[in-house]
Amino acid sequence: MWRIELDAPQYPEGLVLQLHANKIAGDVEIINGLNHYIGMATLHTENFFEFKIIPYIMGFFSLLSLVIAFLNKKKGLIVFGVVFVLFVILAGIDFYRWNYEYGHNLDPNAAIKVPGMAYQPPVLGYKELLNFGAYSIPDTGGWLLVTAGFLLSLIIIKEYKFSK
Repeated sequence: MWRIELDAPQYPEGLVLQLHANKIAGDVEIINGLNHYIGMATLHTENFFEFKIIPYIMGFFSLLSLVIAFLNKKKGLIVFGVVFVLFVILAGIDFYRWNYEYGHNLDPNAAIKVPGMAYQPPVLGYKELLNFGAYSIPDTGGWLLVTAGFLLSLIIIKEYKFSK
């Protein structure tokens, strides 16, 4: 769904943290080892309830889209669009909250302390964190959601434009 790519001189091949719908993957153990020095919490799939519910949410959207296509009602299309937009907004807020907590709640006994420094990864885009460059971008599943939202918008516009 999403990925955070980390680049640093000591890792010329880069490190990747991949957020799937149901798990955290990529170079998690290396990232956890590095983050230990600056006091960040370790990442484990089981610590995030989101990985338990997102697969069901994706299934719900899939089923709902089939039901709406079968019923062929404009009102259902609008409801689907509103629910989809609300999901995207809530997911963005949750991801920001997760990044904030992860980057600001540091262990005071960490080996490396930089006064005033927080290590919050960007929600989207690039941010420099000490000697690491962090790129936060959609992965395959995220781009599929962007495409689905774009297509849904086109369908809603088409339905309302041609019905007048």
